[in-house]
Amino acid sequence: MSTSTTSAPPPGTQEPPPTKAPPRRGRRPARTGRRRALRRDWQLYSLAVLPLLFFLVFRYLPMIGNVIAFRRFEPGGSIFGEEWVGLRYVEMFLSDPTFWQVFRNTLWLGGLTLVFCFPIPIVLALLLNEVRRRALKRFVQSVSYLPHFLSIVIVAGITMQMLATVGPVNHVLGWFGHDPIRFVQEPEWFRTIYVGSEIWQTAGWGTILYLAALTTIDEDLYEAARIDGANRWQQIWHVTLPGIRPTMITLLILNIGTFMAVGFEKVLLLYNPLTYPTADVISTYLYRAGVESNSFSYAAAIGLFEAIIGLVLITSANQLSRRTVGTSLW
Repeated sequence: MSTSTTSAPPPGTQEPPPTKAPPRRGRRPARTGRRRALRRDWQLYSLAVLPLLFFLVFRYLPMIGNVIAFRRFEPGGSIFGEEWVGLRYVEMFLSDPTFWQVFRNTLWLGGLTLVFCFPIPIVLALLLNEVRRRALKRFVQSVSYLPHFLSIVIVAGITMQMLATVGPVNHVLGWFGHDPIRFVQEPEWFRTIYVGSEIWQTAGWGTILYLAALTTIDEDLYEAARIDGANRWQQIWHVTLPGIRPTMITLLILNIGTFMAVGFEKVLLLYNPLTYPTADVISTYLYRAGVESNSFSYAAAIGLFEAIIGLVLITSANQLSRRTVGTSLW
């Protein structure tokens, strides 16, 4: 039986270095994989066509019209304005005291809406999550969701009728010997009315997202917390709230982004000239200045200013959330 041996190189010679394999060509671009996925799942991707067209036609193409904020626009003329005027309209609204009044009103209504309307759905979702009687839970959900399906016109009409001088609220106050209060005509009551109607209309619907997030929390975490001696409040604080924190942060960033866009329709339906000092916001001021007074360039300049503020707010909130809690929208 013979064994094969490898002969050593003769003395004085150096073994040649191993030859390097020729570099492999880079993989084909990822576009091949995308094309293959597109051919395989084209029915699924086709569902995105209509939403993309919607945003293209109604969100991105209208941005071209912002150019009239720097050009003089006349009805019946060019859609891009007649002549370049630079920052003339920006200087006009910055020196207009009425604009700063509606700007303060917008900040007040936006801030109150964020402070009260954002946490209430979280609290309602946590309370519903603790209800063990399924029938009671479904009843509360149905009653709280119902106002969301009502149009803003109906919500405003109900609010006006309830708070009228001869409405049910003033009737109840009369039973206690209180004189009727003109809720709809008094400027100091408008913010309370607006925020209250917004809570009634949106709180129940907002709980849907948080209830869905609660279902993703592992039950083993609650079991471990109970073994460690945690009561219900401690379980909510240390297990439930951290479990829905990504959803909370995402919705908070989105709400901050729409901070300046206070509901135009509801304010327009609820306010009147008597409540302008506290009810008039940027969106309603734009409506009167642009549509009723035909000052389209002036209104476009204010709208562009509002959009820039919203962009700065949502970008800042996203960066702050990423650095502090590690969760962000993008």
